[in-house]
Amino acid sequence: MSAEAAISRQIVELARQQDWAAGTHLPAQMLADRLRVSRQPVNAALAALAQQGVLTRQPNRGYFLARPLTEEALAEIVGKLGLDEADIVTSSYFRIADDLLRGALPQAFSEQMMRKRYGLTAAQLNAVLGRIASEGWAERKPGYGWTFSSMLTTPDSLLQSYRLRLALEPAALLEPGYRLDAAVLAQCRATERQLLDGGIMTASADALHDRGVRFHESLVEASGNAFFIDAIRRVNRVRRLLSYRSMRQRERYPEHCRQHLHLLDLLEQRRNAEAAAFLREHLDHTMQSLSRIENILQP
Repeated sequence: MSAEAAISRQIVELARQQDWAAGTHLPAQMLADRLRVSRQPVNAALAALAQQGVLTRQPNRGYFLARPLTEEALAEIVGKLGLDEADIVTSSYFRIADDLLRGALPQAFSEQMMRKRYGLTAAQLNAVLGRIASEGWAERKPGYGWTFSSMLTTPDSLLQSYRLRLALEPAALLEPGYRLDAAVLAQCRATERQLLDGGIMTASADALHDRGVRFHESLVEASGNAFFIDAIRRVNRVRRLLSYRSMRQRERYPEHCRQHLHLLDLLEQRRNAEAAAFLREHLDHTMQSLSRIENILQP
């Protein structure tokens, strides 16, 4: 499925969730902010929806909703976009995450309430809640219902997770017998170069987060220390929620990519002490960047 189709689906789901009336203006920047992507794929999705008659375009004014999005209309649009169950689960996951961070969801909730709010089947909701539970930000209550975790729903929570990583990751690079496999190193390097070639602005929040997680976990896994590896995987699972929101401003990512490439160069040359010191600087730099965009992490 193309990024255009996925974003088109998210736009129509957002319009239905918000019960927007026919004639509602859909500014590209507002949608880009809500969906955590750049304006380029949003503009492409808006143009595609206009071609399908879902939106109308007014010169010098932008796009407007052509008709209310009922269940029937949504099903018709989804059919045209050719989306499958996995796409529905992913888009619903992001809507729940954003609603939770905005304070629009109660801490305790029932499956019936979530199915009704997000228009999901029982199977779709089970898939969404399974993913959320595996990441540690919701759990089933004894007996009936679910509850969201209070962890990692504040800006300071994300910074605390980085302070843990600051203590853990550089130390992993200094483990005896540290070895970063050549194939893993090459794959990491190719990913960073692809992002610098334009992928930063077109990647979904999900893909961008996973790329960062995979990079840092690869470095720690090369230590061979099971305790380091388990700890970094755990913190990465539960920090995902706030990490998505921090991606609304992506101007900092090119520098991150260049720093990642430098780290790989040092490790390839087996200059691990220098690499550990540089990794500490890299994580500290990221913490400072997050502090400067703290307003984005607010509900």
